[in-house]
Amino acid sequence: MAESSTTVESPPPIQQGPDNVPVGRWFAFYALCLVGAAAALAVLISRQEWSWPAWRDDFWGQLAATTPAIKLIIFGVYISLCCTFLPMPTSAMVAAVAMQDTAVCSGAAGTTVLVAAVGGLASAIANLNDYHLFTLLLRHRKVAKVRNTRLYSVSAGWFAKSPFAILVIFNIIPIPVDVIRMLATTYRYPRGRFALANFIGRFIRYAVIAYVTYRMGKQGWIAPVSLLALAAVLVVAKIISSGRRKSRARRSGHLSPQAD
Repeated sequence: MAESSTTVESPPPIQQGPDNVPVGRWFAFYALCLVGAAAALAVLISRQEWSWPAWRDDFWGQLAATTPAIKLIIFGVYISLCCTFLPMPTSAMVAAVAMQDTAVCSGAAGTTVLVAAVGGLASAIANLNDYHLFTLLLRHRKVAKVRNTRLYSVSAGWFAKSPFAILVIFNIIPIPVDVIRMLATTYRYPRGRFALANFIGRFIRYAVIAYVTYRMGKQGWIAPVSLLALAAVLVVAKIISSGRRKSRARRSGHLSPQAD
């Protein structure tokens, strides 16, 4: 029997296009955001009784009495600073504004949505900071040589198969150093899609932490376990979906019977 002449579809090419990322413009925008947040925070604090000794003696009581707007601004600014170059913890900060006594809203649903939305947006900004800083590093010839290595070639080929989904999943998983952000920058994945994938992933992560914290209180181990379980489900769903697509492609003749 003659072998099928249909060829296997090749993976997307590894992007090596020109570097036209406006690094200076981005950090000017970020600086303006910080100035605006600081100004709004100063106005809000001036309208509220504020005593540093009281904060020292009764931190949680003062936090509970602080207005939701102040909590959300401080929370957002803090999360926007948490990046690879400033690896500060985020889960504890999410929990601090999601516990029933200190939450930014009176109900679980409102608290979950507010914390996840503000945290997701702030994390997308923080990850864009990473993107632009990595871009700056890659403009040095010695650093840029990483694109010529076999490890990068293999990693970029894997990333190219489903970059958006990979970014979303890795933003859900609570890991200390996210090498996928470095890979996405080196690959020159479009910044708009990069930011959206980061926002969706972090929205889901912070929503899980906020909801579990609001319902369960200070039993902090439950939220990370929930996130890992959710990430496992997403990975399995992705594998099953990919397998089904390949199976349909074989039946329709787009792939040869020998292709894996």
